[in-house]
Amino acid sequence: MYSVLYDGSFEGFLSAVFDVFYYKFPEPAIEREDLFKGNIYNKVHYVKTIEKHHQRVWAGLQKRLSKDGLQQFYKTFLSELPAIENTLLQYVQYAFSTEINMETDFSNGAVLTVFQTAKKVHREKHRMEAFVRFQETADGLFFSIVEPDFNVLPLIKDHFKDRYADQQWLIWDAKRRYGIYYNKNEVSVVEMNFSDKAQKGKDIHLIYDEKELLYQQLWQQYFKSVNIAARKNTKLHLQHMPMRYWKYLPEKKGGL
Repeated sequence: MYSVLYDGSFEGFLSAVFDVFYYKFPEPAIEREDLFKGNIYNKVHYVKTIEKHHQRVWAGLQKRLSKDGLQQFYKTFLSELPAIENTLLQYVQYAFSTEINMETDFSNGAVLTVFQTAKKVHREKHRMEAFVRFQETADGLFFSIVEPDFNVLPLIKDHFKDRYADQQWLIWDAKRRYGIYYNKNEVSVVEMNFSDKAQKGKDIHLIYDEKELLYQQLWQQYFKSVNIAARKNTKLHLQHMPMRYWKYLPEKKGGL
């Protein structure tokens, strides 16, 4: 058995898949290097992320999967679920072993898992697009903090680039401690070090513009005024806006 360790990136994962095929590892287990806890029974192989290797795997998948299939594959990787790399490896092995389209062969466990997981990630993507709330900092940057269940920042960047093309903004994933920054020209991935007062990027109210607090108060008052108590449907409300998203929504600071 082999523990095949990669750097956590999608390109690194594809490079790991290349190594599995190239070296023909018996019973490989692909794992992120930073999450690897060691296994005295497994031999360890460290993957080098090499462009020609990951491009070769991706090109092979493009020949065997539809556009939707490729998206499902990528979204499943972004789920970061435990051992999802090995499910995706099984998916790749199946795709490369047949000449027919296998994307809807739900009798295969890997195919079914990829299909179901991709749907969950896609739902989370749409929720983030709906629930992101920007708040202006003193230097004119529009900042938003999120903690999505899945790593969906790569999936939402084009939406916000198109929607807020005239603003500088930063969406920070406090759970994964990285963000996407738009400078009115292009979107780039950023990492930052926050002070202890900022709680690792979860609380940056100290750098907000003074008028931002006023806007938040006005927004909260508006939100309360348009809600009709007699028509309140808490169950439906929680279905569309689960409580785990509330902590970064200005209109929910007062609760239901």
